[in-house]
Amino acid sequence: MIRLMLAEDMHLIRKALVALLSSEDDLEVVAEADKGEDIVRLGCLRRPDVAVLDIGMPGVDGLTAAAELHRRLPSCKTVVLTGLGTPTALRKALDANVRGYVVKDASPAHLVDCIRRVAAGERVIDPELAVAALDADANPLTARELDVLETAAAGATVCEIADRLSLSQGTVRNYLSRILGKVGARSRVEAIQIASECGWLWPSAGRDIGILRYRSRR
Repeated sequence: MIRLMLAEDMHLIRKALVALLSSEDDLEVVAEADKGEDIVRLGCLRRPDVAVLDIGMPGVDGLTAAAELHRRLPSCKTVVLTGLGTPTALRKALDANVRGYVVKDASPAHLVDCIRRVAAGERVIDPELAVAALDADANPLTARELDVLETAAAGATVCEIADRLSLSQGTVRNYLSRILGKVGARSRVEAIQIASECGWLWPSAGRDIGILRYRSRR
């Protein structure tokens, strides 16, 4: 039997997945999580062979939990099941030692096959998504510049960015100026739009552009 942990915050989807996976003779769901902060605790307690994780979990996101789970329980392999079929999400998943990457519009048979192959030691990534990740434009922004831009994308003012990232306001302004120059933008809003379209920002960044446009004037 392949012992599974399933992490999905939407109750109906999680229960449907439990029913689907449990119907297979060689799969057993031994743990369920609906919050990101429960993933590592339940993993260490139940010791599954494979953890099937959604990325967009409340609290701790699925990829952060995957990286910590790999550190604490390296015998547990991770499959990401997500709607984020983007090069940025895939790169983050690979950095977190994820062994399988399945988008949510894949067939049930593909998910089951991925779990079995990952449990057997393979890495299973959709070939088209892997090619897209390789072909994506190179990101000119440093990790710290991305931190600043993603915080700005959430609608934070310069003062709030400085507080959240433990920087001076002058340093934040310098970062923002460099970011605009690197991406060829005239404003923070335009920089965020460019970075999002290129797949450099995490998909949740800048969802409320209306708030951002208002607060970026401050």
